[in-house]
Amino acid sequence: MGRVFMITLEGSVYSCKHCHTHLALFEDIISKSFHCRHGKAYLFDKVVNISVGEKEDRMMMTGMHTVVDIFCVGCGSIVGWKYESAHEKTQKYKEGKFILERFKVLGPDGSNYMVSHEALVSGSDADNA
Repeated sequence: MGRVFMITLEGSVYSCKHCHTHLALFEDIISKSFHCRHGKAYLFDKVVNISVGEKEDRMMMTGMHTVVDIFCVGCGSIVGWKYESAHEKTQKYKEGKFILERFKVLGPDGSNYMVSHEALVSGSDADNA
């Protein structure tokens, strides 16, 4: 296997909480109003240093979506998912966009998002736009 090429971002960077690999820039956030089973999740226009899993259909709070899980290329940790397609017309804006789960990434200031008890008890991997 060859050497992994990683992109280093400049500015306010979100990174993998395990290995600190750069994943996205603050300026590429589209929305902070998404949720997943661990709490908050952010919708990004661009994400780097990831690999993708297999396509699968998932029923989310806003309807059926075809998604792929995204993994950090630095350590292999799952950090979120990418919307491949949305089955509802009102959700088409998500296609080609990325979700980073705040629990799995460090914020631009190095902060780690803490999971609330409610998210563990009642959360799901669905989004809430």
